[in-house]
Amino acid sequence: MQNRITELFGIKYPIIQAGMIWCSGWELASAVSNAGGLGIIGAGSMYPDILKEQIKKCKATTSKPFAVNVPLLYPDIEKHFETIIEEKVPIVFTSAGNPSTWTAKLKQHGIKVVHVIANTKFALKAKDAGVDAIVAEGFEAGGHNGREETTTLCLIPQIRDAVDIPLIAAGGIGDGRAMCAAFALGAEGVQIGSRFVASMESSAHQNFKQRVIDSKEGDTVLTLKQLTPVRLIKNEFYRQVEEAEMRAANKEELAQILGRARAKKGMFEGDLKEGEFEVGQIISTFKEIKPAAEIVEEIWNDFSKTIKMLNSLRL
Repeated sequence: MQNRITELFGIKYPIIQAGMIWCSGWELASAVSNAGGLGIIGAGSMYPDILKEQIKKCKATTSKPFAVNVPLLYPDIEKHFETIIEEKVPIVFTSAGNPSTWTAKLKQHGIKVVHVIANTKFALKAKDAGVDAIVAEGFEAGGHNGREETTTLCLIPQIRDAVDIPLIAAGGIGDGRAMCAAFALGAEGVQIGSRFVASMESSAHQNFKQRVIDSKEGDTVLTLKQLTPVRLIKNEFYRQVEEAEMRAANKEELAQILGRARAKKGMFEGDLKEGEFEVGQIISTFKEIKPAAEIVEEIWNDFSKTIKMLNSLRL
């Protein structure tokens, strides 16, 4: 398949693996890129020296394009971008901040820039900043979400009507049928996170992977809206948050409950009770931990099958 996304990134399939904290190391990124998609290293949970090591390992294990995701609120962001420029990373995905801060500098070094947004206002700002593409992420997605709580089904056509640059859909996409629906709404590629959490190459703890596979409908919830909305799996930590929110706890108390390194404790260290597990609604449909390459092929084959089915309909 050829479209603006595959041509922009130099990839076979318009399937992008999200740069998730604690889950998206070089093993996953290189596996997805080698399978024909675009793998992304999630830099948000890495110290600068760790990111440099991850990039070098990814370059050693794939000759295909890959990207690095950098949340713009990261405290040591200058060092991250120094490493990215020095190591000649071809593509950067930015999120959680103002894209105009770094886009021009990255593009001066020949780096393609993609920014993640959750509403039309920031889609327009990203376009004005000169990004090469945007990811429009609906509130079904795992991790941090837009305050508007706009679903992917509503968000993608709104963004498509607002901007003409290449558009990637994210949030609630875990198979080829959902990918096909996103394309019908105006997307030219999909970014998928939760399905790759439950891959063999994911750096997520095995407890987290198994919890994803065991999940049922309704096991995730969007919470901590007073601080920053985040979708996570219900567990003992979530119930502490729920109890505090029900008695109208203020931001300071909620921040204290959240504490430090909750996400690492859950997603990377596997503490099923006290850890934070950021993941999307779609996990209730996953039944097996699989190699990343198999996941990419399944999504693409399912997408192709769905397209053929739709083409066979008599109108």
